Amino acid sequence: MSGAQCCENPPTLSSSSGNGCVQQLGGLQTYVTGSLDSKLGILLVSDIFGYEAPNLRNLADKVAAAGFYVVVPDFLHGDPYVPENAEKPLPIWIKSHGTDKGAEEAKPVIEALKSKGISAVGAAGMCWGAKVVGELGKSDELKAIVMAHPSFVTVDDIKEIKVPISILGAETDKMSPPELLKQFEEVLSTKTEVDSFVKIFPGVSHGWTVRYNNEDEAAVKPAEEAHKDMLEWFAKYVK
Repeated sequence: MSGAQCCENPPTLSSSSGNGCVQQLGGLQTYVTGSLDSKLGILLVSDIFGYEAPNLRNLADKVAAAGFYVVVPDFLHGDPYVPENAEKPLPIWIKSHGTDKGAEEAKPVIEALKSKGISAVGAAGMCWGAKVVGELGKSDELKAIVMAHPSFVTVDDIKEIKVPISILGAETDKMSPPELLKQFEEVLSTKTEVDSFVKIFPGVSHGWTVRYNNEDEAAVKPAEEAHKDMLEWFAKYVK
């Protein structure tokens, strides 16, 4: 499957964006926002463009404002995908940034959260990050997960999910087309022990929840709707 659509609309990265700060957590540089007083933690996993994307950090701040302690680790170790870098086309870049590695590195982050007094943790991942949280959702470490326009997620992955899962997909998406999401929905409908929610957003394409122009009202509106759905899922299960 071509990953070309993953590369569309790369964000302008900024290490200074957001209300939070960057600190070490679980061995990774991590953008942290919100209050530990809430005792409720959310792990956000970026797409291939990394944890410095301003819209991603703004989303983290929005989740924090809803009452969560939010962490966005740099699972890409300072090496986000750069479309202009001809020496590292996406297939080469992916080989050195496996989602399985991301899932393993997330475990110490989750442990670090719990050591800070966080009693319940949920996670959301975008594109590449959706595969990471999917791997984490195969155990009961988390209370719930959200996948936004997932990449590389398979029907077999969905069969193994053990925690409440919300999947937010795009009408135009080569990485996770509506037909595939409908298969996910069918599998989940047979798993009566796992609550699930699958929604396909009309008129949007892969990446729409974090890679949008803030001045384009038509792009902002569906992104904010997806953010609302994400927050509602967390409010329901991460408590």
